[in-house]
Amino acid sequence: MSSSPIPVGPPVTSVDEAISRMQQIDAALPSSDGVACFNRMYLEVTQQVNERIGQGFFSDPGFMQLLDVVFANIYFAAVDALVNQPTNLPAAWQPLLQARSTTGIFPIQFALAGMNAHINHDLPIAVVQTCTDLGTDPDQGTHHGDYQKVDGLLDAAEQSIRQSFESSVVVQADRHAQAVLDLVGNWSINSARDVAWDTAVALWRCRGIVTVEDLVMNGLARTVAMASRCLLITP
Repeated sequence: MSSSPIPVGPPVTSVDEAISRMQQIDAALPSSDGVACFNRMYLEVTQQVNERIGQGFFSDPGFMQLLDVVFANIYFAAVDALVNQPTNLPAAWQPLLQARSTTGIFPIQFALAGMNAHINHDLPIAVVQTCTDLGTDPDQGTHHGDYQKVDGLLDAAEQSIRQSFESSVVVQADRHAQAVLDLVGNWSINSARDVAWDTAVALWRCRGIVTVEDLVMNGLARTVAMASRCLLITP
């Protein structure tokens, strides 16, 4: 199956623009596309976060707004690479981007592989960049507390796609589907976010030490890519 083109664009400057860009991606891709499977989940969570920013849910809404924008732009850069640099895809995103049209991979696998790349790799980078831009640091103020408030939204989204998969007829009759269920059952978004925060703190403390930064980032990208390949296995 050939891959559908993904709309590209400049970096977004607000959460509303990020949501609009995700909606454009969703409209352009068939529902079975691997990027679309992740994008739908990410769009839903981003819309919920945006609503809560306006409701005073977060102690520091300015921090959360910028973090959301920086975070989203890393994802958009990855999908833009499919058009602009198809032979040089970001290492952490390469497994999903290359397998997005592969038959035999279930939507839940694509969604969680995307979350794996975006949380375990992109989120620590986004936290560090946001703190740098705002002249703060990860351990300051309410940053970590606000970060953790998103966990509930992600947990609900993760449970929704898991329940949809588990309740489908295919799980009742397909050993392949059951094997996939066993595989993805060992991956947790909230656990990934806990690790991502620790990684962000580590990156923050070694910032400016170029050799160490490169070693950490290269190792992180390879490790995340390996995990995504495992999530995308077709038993």
